[in-house]
Amino acid sequence: MKFVDEAFIDIAAGDGGNGCVSFRHEKYKEFGGPNGGDGGRGGHVFAVADPNLNTLVDYRYSRRHDAKRGEHGMGSDMFGAAGADITLKMPVGTIITDAETGEVLYELLNPGEVITIAKGGDGGFGNLRFKSAINRAPRQKTPGWPGEKKNLKLELKVLADVGLLGMPNAGKSTFITAVSNARPKIADYPFTTLHPNLGVVRVGPEQSFVVADIPGLIEGASEGAGLGHQFLRHLQRTRLLLHIVDLAPFDDAVDPVAQAKAIVNELKKYDQKLYNKPRWLVLNKLDMVPAEEREARVKDFVKRFKWKGPVFEISALTREGCEPLIHAIFRHVQSEQRVENEPVEVDPRFAGDAPA
Repeated sequence: MKFVDEAFIDIAAGDGGNGCVSFRHEKYKEFGGPNGGDGGRGGHVFAVADPNLNTLVDYRYSRRHDAKRGEHGMGSDMFGAAGADITLKMPVGTIITDAETGEVLYELLNPGEVITIAKGGDGGFGNLRFKSAINRAPRQKTPGWPGEKKNLKLELKVLADVGLLGMPNAGKSTFITAVSNARPKIADYPFTTLHPNLGVVRVGPEQSFVVADIPGLIEGASEGAGLGHQFLRHLQRTRLLLHIVDLAPFDDAVDPVAQAKAIVNELKKYDQKLYNKPRWLVLNKLDMVPAEEREARVKDFVKRFKWKGPVFEISALTREGCEPLIHAIFRHVQSEQRVENEPVEVDPRFAGDAPA
């Protein structure tokens, strides 16, 4: 199935039903009084975060979504029934923005989370509402209120702990296959990954983290070149970036250092916050380098790349070095989660009840 991470939809909540003007007509009761009921509420439009979905493709082919209007009020004190609600299922990580202003309205971050994205209009009042000691036979009624109508943009940013960066054919798909349950397409040519892949890495009982692999980046990606620029947004919610580098390219004219620097530059151009995220260097395909040359090649790369952060040497194909990397990632993710869950210290001067 084609991966779709952006869609536009038009939604309309139901209008409220109109109020009713009616009077009792009973034998031997000349002035029965008003009995017109209120109109029913219009249907709401809800959005629910469905963990079983990973694409917005359904909304590419179904753009219009309308809830039912409320029924009109009737005589004999009968109120109109409320209109039927509709629920739109969306992947976890969907951002809902106003298509006209660009304002972010809602974010679906937790599985099963339900939000109201358009409220149905209230029903109008029947003449029963206007009865008083002065006005014994009111003929007033009000129409139902209109439901909310919105033009929305849906944007999916996958939720993952770790994101993979790298040039096409750097071995990202092989790595995510080696360490997780993901099974992306793997081939010996560039751009085999055409959409993001998510994989769950099991470290131990009830110990795991999620890895996201996006299409490889090329120089100019931040301006729209290649495929990766469409999916850089999926790395914005990760806690850690792994920059995977092919240390043994097939073409001797290709310089891994120049490629790595190009990736870093594209990251910085695209989003400064993404550039500032914790980033580790993973030198891949060591199985293609003679054992006696590995140490020298790694040192040369790190020196010319001017890298001072964590460095890991692996072979995703043979899984050499993957186990220590997995455990290091898990410790980092756990520490980030602890920091996020730490209670915020409140100044004793402001620890009292908030003003009403």
